[in-house]
Amino acid sequence: MNTLRQWWRGRWTVPVVSGLLILASIVIARAFGSDAVSDAAMVAAAVVAGAGIVVKAVRALTAKVVGIDLLVSVAAVGAVIIGEYWEAAAVTFLFAVGHALEAATLSRTRSALAELVAVAPDVAVVLRDGEQVEVPAGAVVVGETVLVKNGAKVPVDGEVVGGTGALDEASITGESIPVEKVSGDRVFAGTVSRGGFLQVRATGIGADTTLARIIHRVEEAQDAKARTQAFMDRFSAWYTPAIIVLALVVGLLTGDVVLALTLLVIGCPGALVISIPVSVVAGIGRAAKDGILIKGGEFLETSARITAVAVDKTGTLTKGTPRLTDVVVLDPAADRVTVLTWAARAEAGSEHPLARPILDGAAAEGLATPGLPEHTEPVPGMGITATSDGRRVLVGNAALLAQHGLDDGGAAAVAEELAAAGRTPMIVVVDDAVLGVVAVADEVRADAADMVDRLHAAGVKKVVMLTGDVPLVAHAVGAVTGVDDVRAGLLPEDKLDAVRELQQQGYVVAMVGDGVNDAPALATADVGVAMGAAGSAVAVETADIALMGDDLRKLPEAISLARRTVSTMRQNIAVALVTVTLLLAGVLLGGVTMSVGMLVHEASVLLVILNAMRLLRRRPEHAAARVAAATVPAPRVPQEA
Repeated sequence: MNTLRQWWRGRWTVPVVSGLLILASIVIARAFGSDAVSDAAMVAAAVVAGAGIVVKAVRALTAKVVGIDLLVSVAAVGAVIIGEYWEAAAVTFLFAVGHALEAATLSRTRSALAELVAVAPDVAVVLRDGEQVEVPAGAVVVGETVLVKNGAKVPVDGEVVGGTGALDEASITGESIPVEKVSGDRVFAGTVSRGGFLQVRATGIGADTTLARIIHRVEEAQDAKARTQAFMDRFSAWYTPAIIVLALVVGLLTGDVVLALTLLVIGCPGALVISIPVSVVAGIGRAAKDGILIKGGEFLETSARITAVAVDKTGTLTKGTPRLTDVVVLDPAADRVTVLTWAARAEAGSEHPLARPILDGAAAEGLATPGLPEHTEPVPGMGITATSDGRRVLVGNAALLAQHGLDDGGAAAVAEELAAAGRTPMIVVVDDAVLGVVAVADEVRADAADMVDRLHAAGVKKVVMLTGDVPLVAHAVGAVTGVDDVRAGLLPEDKLDAVRELQQQGYVVAMVGDGVNDAPALATADVGVAMGAAGSAVAVETADIALMGDDLRKLPEAISLARRTVSTMRQNIAVALVTVTLLLAGVLLGGVTMSVGMLVHEASVLLVILNAMRLLRRRPEHAAARVAAATVPAPRVPQEA
């Protein structure tokens, strides 16, 4: 009974019933020669298939929208009035079949979203009062310990507090290679355990999980209109009434009502209307399955026009985890412990990313850092000044010393030598004495150089590195990665100016950064790209493009997909316009009937949809790149910060 009810409410019910009535009409006419009964069956077929069309047309009119449904409704009703029952039934039947096929194929284009929803976990096993309890995933309380066993879905966002295991994070990052998880690592709802046993402290549940935010973003993005789509909507708003006027004029001039009604059917801009949204939905859906979130159709179109990419260095081209590499003593009265201790004391009050490796280095050598300094003042682009135990401490570059009127005592030369080796040097001064130089280094990402090559292959003309680091370090990273232009020693506002300069030169600019120090440049760029967004709710919600994983190859992949999507849009528009033009010419010149015209029209709609569905296929080179990513060794040159 339930199956019958589902079928009755399904998308194919109307076309099937209408088709059977048409078949019955033809059989009755040929077998029994009963024109009255045959005509009645044909009219019934038109009513069954056309009732819904008329209802939609009336609703659209109440909203002051003249659409395709109105054209078909007028043509069908007119055909019945003048006794063209077969034409009325054929047009409405074909339109109903086309609508059902559209719905079926459109649901395929939204398959990425359906798959994301499907991976959302239903249940969770939590520890309560020392016992394992199975509860709905939404009933888990933040802070509770969730158990994830082999083969189970992770039901919450959280942090591993015990055990080890491997998780398939394809639903979040698009990467199919399982990721090893140990204590302290982050995990995401919807990922699947491929081995091991994990104890996870819940930090995000229900709508507050990364998966839920991704689903919400994809829903919004697939519904957001591209600029071309907005133009086509405005075009259709004028085109459809124009077809009605044309049909009316032709009918009055020729006195041929059938010809006028045929023009109404043939002029339906169905393929034209659907050509853009179906491409956008398919393109954004494909991107989501690959761990790339695109904000909407407008940004998809803009991404297809990107000609310059500006990238931050720290955490983008490099791993973003600098470590202490050098402690050079310059003051004869000091030693390594003294230099590193004072550097750590000053950096204890700093929010700069380079503070952590110095503090970690001091801790690794057993040096105590007595709390926060009494006073801390960051000097953008230069370093930091601090007061600790009543003494002034400077940690920064030569420009910081010059600002305070101090002689560098040869420290600038040492710093330059370290920078040439790919390290980031910082001169340490206590009161007016230059004690020495500490240096940290980061490692260039294994996929950074490949990303630059792939960006060029995808049509990007210029890749620019924007960094606040010293020029020597920046150029060392630039040499390894192969970027076209290196701009170093930049403050956040300088990065903003660099993006504007590229735009003034005629480039369409994408900016890749961490969303904090690079916020002004990200906001000004034509497309702002966030890396590793799976761990950042803000990045998922605000970035124009969010790359969920840390694989830099996803950026050229996103640009390539955007170009394919826009190309598909143009192909679809061409198919729609050529079809309508040829059909209108065929009607006016004779030879194209109402039913034949509707058949060709619906065929063009399906062709447009099927063409867009090609975007859902993963291109072979992308799959190969994912395999290669696991085997490419990281550059051995130390770098950055």
